[in-house]
Amino acid sequence: MIAIIDYGCGNLRSVENALGRLGCEYRLTADPAVFAAADKVLLPGVGSAKAAMDRLRELGLCESIRSLRRPVLGICVGMQVMCRDSEEGPTDGLDIFDAHVRKFDPSPEAKVPHMGWNRLGNLDGKLFKGMKGGEYVYFVHSYYAGLCQDTVATCRHGGKLFSAALRYENFYGTQFHPEKSGEVGETVLKNFLAL
Repeated sequence: MIAIIDYGCGNLRSVENALGRLGCEYRLTADPAVFAAADKVLLPGVGSAKAAMDRLRELGLCESIRSLRRPVLGICVGMQVMCRDSEEGPTDGLDIFDAHVRKFDPSPEAKVPHMGWNRLGNLDGKLFKGMKGGEYVYFVHSYYAGLCQDTVATCRHGGKLFSAALRYENFYGTQFHPEKSGEVGETVLKNFLAL
């Protein structure tokens, strides 16, 4: 069973639809006992990293998420809150990934938010099995995780190269939305579910 952590800051419908297309059994939950017993855990997120972290703290979920030992996938803001900190707020994160989240500087070449299709590069690891790099995925974000030792995919927006995906032990994160990224995103989700 796949647990989707429902903490009031996630784009749950599109994630549910993606899992439904893949024929997965899933459950929306904010109960740590339920997601601790799941085979895989998804942490979706939209909006502000500070609002997401405030809500996770309010529900007492931070340590429960950090202590998970099964595969966990953070999506968009779900990935950002798994980083050390974010300028958005600012706020401390869950301190799982060794990355700091910063705001894009707008420029003629890099409008903010970074919204739409963009290419992945420097792919590394099982999340990207069967992919060669250069695949297009869908992004919507104004803040980015910098490059770090946990970076397993990159993307460039204007002159800024940033982490499109992160991994530390059993924790994975994608800045892009696999559930909105067509066949490529479906491949990423299948690879995650096969871990």
